[in-house]
Amino acid sequence: MTDGVVPILPDPPPPPTPIGLIAAGGKLPLMIAEGLRRGGHPVHGVGLADQFDPALPAMCDTFATAGLLRIGTCASVLRSRGVAHAIMVGRVDKAKLLFDPWRVVKNMPDLRTARAWFKHLRHDNRSHVILRVIAEELGFGGVELLDSTAPISDQMATAGVMSHRSPTADEQRDIAFAFPLLNELLRLDIGQAIAVKGADIVAVEGIEGTDRMIERAGQLTRGRAWTLCKGARAGHDRRSDVPTVGVRTIENLAAQGGRCLALAAGDVIMIDKPAMLQLADRLGVAIVGVPAAARSVK
Repeated sequence: MTDGVVPILPDPPPPPTPIGLIAAGGKLPLMIAEGLRRGGHPVHGVGLADQFDPALPAMCDTFATAGLLRIGTCASVLRSRGVAHAIMVGRVDKAKLLFDPWRVVKNMPDLRTARAWFKHLRHDNRSHVILRVIAEELGFGGVELLDSTAPISDQMATAGVMSHRSPTADEQRDIAFAFPLLNELLRLDIGQAIAVKGADIVAVEGIEGTDRMIERAGQLTRGRAWTLCKGARAGHDRRSDVPTVGVRTIENLAAQGGRCLALAAGDVIMIDKPAMLQLADRLGVAIVGVPAAARSVK
């Protein structure tokens, strides 16, 4: 398994081919299920225990649950329903794992997961490495993962200004300054976002995630306007490793003095995009999609 190799993903099969949906938490699995059904695909869901949204089972033709560390179980359930292609999305709530007294029993790894950990993950637990191993193990079980953005192309960041307000000249300069640096951070797999003001990096996202980084940037800027830039790791694996922003991102950004959000066009999912843009317009936040040609060092 070579690090940094971009996988060649299969084209989504034509409807009415059944598609599996391996789902953790958040709204994104609901959007994927809705997009698949709108496209004419039967949806067979496998919800990760104590993670998936309670509304998800009703949106699937069949639904089962599996422990977080049971890759073999996910593959077996889907194959038993005639599924050969699946999408895996959602956010894992680690707090639920930490405070659940039955977590050891519920998430006991099956043989396929244990073997994958011993072979590949003992010395490298980065997110994209874990994803690639999961995808490979599901493939060995007869289930091939698809591009997770395929059913929701209308929810992706697009190039150009998406909000009513355009970035100011200072914000445009900060975006042009920040994105080449962000690309290097993404290449090194450090984080997906940075905060910038006055051609200076205010904060870099680490393991705490974008929302907490926004709070930290707000404390450092002390109410003075700043810009958030977010992108995807070079060669990111679209089977699941796709950055997201949403309504909460805009709420947090505005509350912490951020006045501009710059996203890598085509690489970031905007969850509930219409509501997100509507809120940004109401709060005076500019949202712009930065094309690939404008994100690298000139």
